[in-house]
Amino acid sequence: MRAAATAERAGVPATAIGGAGFEGMGRAVGKSLGVGHVPIVSYPGVILTDPTEVFRTKMREQVAPAVVDALVAGDGAREQAGTRSSSGDAPATEPVEHGATEIVARGELEEITDHFEARGWTDGLPVVPPTPERVAAFLAHTGRDPDDSLGELAPDLRRATVRSVAVNGVMAGCRPEDMPVLVAIVACVADPVFRVQDAGSTPGWESLVVLSGPVVERLGFHSGTGAMRVGRRANTAVGRFLRLYLRNVAGLRIPPGETDQGAIASTFHVALAEDDAAVRALGWPSFRADRGFADGDSVVTVQSVVAVSAPIYSGGESAADHLDALTTIFGNAIGPWAYTGLEFGAFHPLLVLGPAVARALAGFGVDKDALRAHLAEHMRVPVRQLQACAWNVGSTSFDLDAAVAAGELDERYAGTDPDRLVPMVPRAGDIGIVLAGNPSRNQSRGFVQNHVQGVPVSRRIEEDPQ
Repeated sequence: MRAAATAERAGVPATAIGGAGFEGMGRAVGKSLGVGHVPIVSYPGVILTDPTEVFRTKMREQVAPAVVDALVAGDGAREQAGTRSSSGDAPATEPVEHGATEIVARGELEEITDHFEARGWTDGLPVVPPTPERVAAFLAHTGRDPDDSLGELAPDLRRATVRSVAVNGVMAGCRPEDMPVLVAIVACVADPVFRVQDAGSTPGWESLVVLSGPVVERLGFHSGTGAMRVGRRANTAVGRFLRLYLRNVAGLRIPPGETDQGAIASTFHVALAEDDAAVRALGWPSFRADRGFADGDSVVTVQSVVAVSAPIYSGGESAADHLDALTTIFGNAIGPWAYTGLEFGAFHPLLVLGPAVARALAGFGVDKDALRAHLAEHMRVPVRQLQACAWNVGSTSFDLDAAVAAGELDERYAGTDPDRLVPMVPRAGDIGIVLAGNPSRNQSRGFVQNHVQGVPVSRRIEEDPQ
């Protein structure tokens, strides 16, 4: 649809071709790009699982004639075609948009729950009814006007308002005092560099909220044992809030919706809080300092996570013993998926480092920068695996040699042997490190980010006027 939009803006009539099952998402993307009239022709099947001859036959006998018919039909027919999928099914009815302060339902808790669920306003779990009184309590914890816009969120192209943050915060089970954190989170995902429009892509990546600074202790966020486990209200409700907000405001919904095409996907992460006491004890820079903020700031960062490593246990008599374990298991989680960072020029894997492991590394003279440098140099993958992964995902134009020739990758990636090992992360500084987890155990964990989709975006949390 993005290619079709480019053609249409150049005055060239276009027809979009996509895989079966993606018509609804295509219409949503087309609407957000201003080319909702462009007809969509669907390939009958899954392109990458069809043998070459089957693919060619389907393209020749079914797809090509449908494209010609759509282009020859003329503008009037094309506009009509643009409102239907290639199968002729009518699109879903446009959702009813209510006023910002309109009362949409009254009744007992069960009735409200059923009403919201029937309209697709929940994440499959019961919600706290966002009564005017509850919403007002949240708004009292921000100095922003309720109608202030934090940006526009695709694919539904709704304004992300302060009021809508409060409404969804109530529904997710957050506390009123969490409101400044929630506003900062939405400001992150509304930043165009985050690319929220890609949050419904087939890898099914999930957003991760990272909190760093005085807000962690002030609002009771948990950074110790079970830091990423559902169970502590602050962490859990804030993590749930973002998934609910992306569904209700951005419009990213799994079936019967059509805009979230995560093939298998995963569910929300609880908010990750940095263990500031552990950071201070080591004299290491905090995660917020790594992101360019002052140590006295409270900062929220949001990034995508497409995969999570196995638990990384490390120990031994030398730094190398810890570094080898971290490199191997974190690298295993990234693996040939590293091709995405090499192809798109952005990759920000995140290591959640256990405080005990950080303390051991510091004792061996390894600081954050040295750890990043080691991981970037030693997490390596065979070129053959990168190319195979790229092809299987559908990125058949991935060319490592061309990237080296263009100066996009350095000499470490050059060579002719398809089995040569190349670094997974081109720039050491792109690896995030957060101290959290059980301080009495030697465990860490890696979180794999999804290239230009969901790059880390940070915002300072505004002071609570109360």
